[in-house]
Amino acid sequence: MSRSAIGAWAQPARTRIPRMRNPMAGRVRVCIAGFYLILSAVVTAQPVRYEPSPVEVVHAMLELAQVTSRDVVYDLGCGDGRIVIAAVVRYGARGVCVDIDPQRIAESRENARRAGVEERIRFMTEDLFTTDLGGASVVTLFLSPEFNDRLRPKLLRELQPGARIVSHYHGMTNWTPHATLHVGERTIFLWKL
Repeated sequence: MSRSAIGAWAQPARTRIPRMRNPMAGRVRVCIAGFYLILSAVVTAQPVRYEPSPVEVVHAMLELAQVTSRDVVYDLGCGDGRIVIAAVVRYGARGVCVDIDPQRIAESRENARRAGVEERIRFMTEDLFTTDLGGASVVTLFLSPEFNDRLRPKLLRELQPGARIVSHYHGMTNWTPHATLHVGERTIFLWKL
């Protein structure tokens, strides 16, 4: 038997075998794709309803974090910017307002302009999970328990030793705070790195 004859029979057959098609298979694939599309939209959307921290809570958060003029305060989910503005006005700190909602960033910027501190604050319309936190010495949060827990690895990875994290109302699972403070019915949590 010649070498070319051996090669010919060793090659896979090029015969096409008809595939059995289930008429529901396409619909199932579309449903699964749709489910994942909706799930990704829900997970990446801004599910935390905006609720401003009361002024007395804002001041208590900044006092608990021992903010000074050397600090850069990041407020993740800044809303109207009141926490960062208070840090700049009361303590001479610099600040960064981060919110995924452009309307909230516009409101923060306008409030900072009215307070005369707009030039000491950076405003970022972006997802807090993609924001670089490397420049923060203090991070403030008023999010949700789920968001706090999802954010924890990022905080631990990106913040420098000595940074402080202050959360209004929500703690973090399996992370004991260094301090807690009660302001009326509200609780404030502090973690130090």
